[in-house]
Amino acid sequence: MRVLVWNEGVHEARQQPANIGYYYPSGIHGAIADLLSRRLPDAKISTATLADDQFGLAENSLDQTDVLIWWGHIAHEEVPHEVVHRVQEHVLGGMGLIVLHSGHHSRLFRALMGTTCNLQWRNAGERELVWTVAPGHPIARGIPSPLVIPHQEMYGEHFDVPRPDDVVFISSFAGGEVFRSGLTFTRGNGRIFYFSPGDQDYPVYLQPEIGDVIANGVLWASPGDSPRGVTPVVNPNQGWFESS
Repeated sequence: MRVLVWNEGVHEARQQPANIGYYYPSGIHGAIADLLSRRLPDAKISTATLADDQFGLAENSLDQTDVLIWWGHIAHEEVPHEVVHRVQEHVLGGMGLIVLHSGHHSRLFRALMGTTCNLQWRNAGERELVWTVAPGHPIARGIPSPLVIPHQEMYGEHFDVPRPDDVVFISSFAGGEVFRSGLTFTRGNGRIFYFSPGDQDYPVYLQPEIGDVIANGVLWASPGDSPRGVTPVVNPNQGWFESS
């Protein structure tokens, strides 16, 4: 299995808030890759950022990716539309996609959802409880309910996304809000998992349970041995017209 962890890397490179350097000295992408390497030892895990050649999302790189993990926050508009279209085509063709936290507002996720993907927001470092509401789903395997995150940015309903295939997790916050924090979608031949916990200001990606969720998501979203490619357009009457 080939996993690419993509992070815009803008906080780390440009702003460098104190917390991100302390919690994530190798960047958020490095922390996620480390979580996965310890849980998926047979997987080939690589990382890329916005500053890399072709924004870290070159065609040959995507060709060699089974599951793409996407973390973005403040540079969504810096990913060109042609790159977004390239990644979207790979998802439609069967590449798995894990969208984390503020990636809900990325050009890629909005293109795949076809909605604004807006939500309610507040950053007060509150406790988040992540409740499993689909215990039989593979992504929920081995995850405690609730999964307790001591400090996290609040995301709340209404979350403007289409009806998901599955709601795996719902979060509640100290302020009383709730949020559908773990959702699955299918687009074309590709599986998509959106998981909201993981702000740059807090050590969420150092929690073992968060690594378990993401690793489960990777296993679920991977196309396995299924052939990649967009389903072709076929006219079932073409042969009839040609022979008549």
